[in-house]
Amino acid sequence: MMKNGDKIGIVCCSNGQKRSYVEKIKYLEATLLSMGIQPVFSDCIYEKEDAFSGTVNERAQALIKFYMDDEIKGIFDISGGDIANGILPYLDYDFIANSPKLFWGYSDLTTVINAIYAKTGKSSVLYQIRNLIYDHREAQIANFRNTVMDGGRDLFQIHYRFIQQKEMHGIVVGGNVRCFLKLAGTEFMPDLEEKILLLESYGGTVPQIETYLRQLQQLGAFEKAAGILLGTFTQMKEEKCIPTAETLVREIAGKDLPIAVTEEIGHGTDSKGIVIGRELQISQS
Repeated sequence: MMKNGDKIGIVCCSNGQKRSYVEKIKYLEATLLSMGIQPVFSDCIYEKEDAFSGTVNERAQALIKFYMDDEIKGIFDISGGDIANGILPYLDYDFIANSPKLFWGYSDLTTVINAIYAKTGKSSVLYQIRNLIYDHREAQIANFRNTVMDGGRDLFQIHYRFIQQKEMHGIVVGGNVRCFLKLAGTEFMPDLEEKILLLESYGGTVPQIETYLRQLQQLGAFEKAAGILLGTFTQMKEEKCIPTAETLVREIAGKDLPIAVTEEIGHGTDSKGIVIGRELQISQS
């Protein structure tokens, strides 16, 4: 829990922010300051060359620097895109393991979040702090303040419905399915045995989501997992794709695995957070 005046680190481990986003980032800074939180920005925020705000080592060190700074109480990534997995071999996991700080990020930061859990057993939060400045900002600020500063749970309270079986229990892993699969075959992939596998996606229609699910199937994910929690599949929903993501998952994961669906985890500006690497137990009322 943070208190008034605490500092947080702001990083971009994935694609750097475009220079045209300067005003948005300033708005985020002002919003955090108005809440009593002091953001400290790393040296790797904006694009310097193509999508890169720094080399893999520079971006990794920008992150570790905040872990090493005792004044920084939490670390929030404001990026997304494609390149976050490049920093994974350059992180000091022993230092991260001994730090009380939570790492927060979404989308491509699925790679960093799950690597931290796989290498250290530590939890991180799948959530984009830039949601504080978008169209659902009032609700986001209220939920964020309740959870991060007041010790509540509003940011993590999600509504869900079961589409298969009636309950599931396990440690949550996963996130953005495309990005999660970048970890397959590496030392940074979490063990999926008896885990709740969270899956969501921003882009991708039926062929893309089908192939991601087939890869998970071929990895034995659905035989190992304790259940699947489906977040939002943004492009699939916007284009009203048939079959739906829910249908594809049921067909490929099989009939025995518990599957629940929530509209509150994903890339929407109204999305809440979920802790990766922590136990979750949900059941149908």
